Amino acid sequence: MTRTESLPPAGTGRRRRKRFDALPFVLVSPAVLATLAVVFYPMFTAVSMSVYDYVVWKPSSSRFIWFDNYLAALKSDLFWTAFRQTLLWIGCTVPLQLLLGLATALLLNRRFAWRWLARMLVIIPWALPSVVIGLMWRWIYDANFGVMNDFLLRLRLIEEGVPWLATTGTALYSIILVLIWQGFPFFAVMLLAGLQSIPRELYEAVEVDGAGIWGKFIHVTLPGLKSVLVTSVLLRLIWVANSVDVIYVMTEGGPGSATHTLPLYAYALSRKAMRFGIASAIAVLFTLMLLALVIVYLRRVDDSGGTRE
Repeated sequence: MTRTESLPPAGTGRRRRKRFDALPFVLVSPAVLATLAVVFYPMFTAVSMSVYDYVVWKPSSSRFIWFDNYLAALKSDLFWTAFRQTLLWIGCTVPLQLLLGLATALLLNRRFAWRWLARMLVIIPWALPSVVIGLMWRWIYDANFGVMNDFLLRLRLIEEGVPWLATTGTALYSIILVLIWQGFPFFAVMLLAGLQSIPRELYEAVEVDGAGIWGKFIHVTLPGLKSVLVTSVLLRLIWVANSVDVIYVMTEGGPGSATHTLPLYAYALSRKAMRFGIASAIAVLFTLMLLALVIVYLRRVDDSGGTRE
């Protein structure tokens, strides 16, 4: 037997030494179990309750009614009112948060005195609890003693105090303004981190080609922020769509149904009317709608090359 024939095939010893490593699965298992308990179990419960005429004080008497809860929800005028207001809520809040956050990030990325202090202060609205924000702005909007009316009266923009949260035409937009103020620091911090990762050499290269401020923004800044924009917009889209706490603290969905969104409508049906079956059906329908919106968004971003390196 020659020396060459006596050698084992290349890589055979390496494959023999390779063993199953359970450590990564052990380390990940607590997070997986927590996700199953906190996310998937409530989802499964909501789906199962949505096909029952659920009686909370006597679960054994609950009846299986197929899709009657879904049909009842879709036939409700309040459902479609809440649906339209949810679209308005998302469509106004997320883009304005993004624009304000982008402008703030561009300012904080420049060199100026006390820049470190400005970066600390800008995060305050995002760091405050939602209940505190709701109570604070409810006092600001107060028709008799609120700072908002006092400021506008001093500027002679209004002649008398406006009940911002008690008027159908202004209540929802007033809360949208609050959520824009609360959420823009998230975009500011995310986009500021993205700006600092863009190499300075790219700006110097386009300056040599004669690009001005707008040219550098279009050809360097926006392409460098695409991945951060996709992630941050997706996260805020989901968070804003599911936001209930600020609305509930400020108006509880009123006046009437002027500030009802689908999540708040489902919460009101379950906690106040004890109609858990139809509330679960609305929650499932809203989840499917939000999932479809996210898929459309990701597909459009992917088609435009936003997620490609």
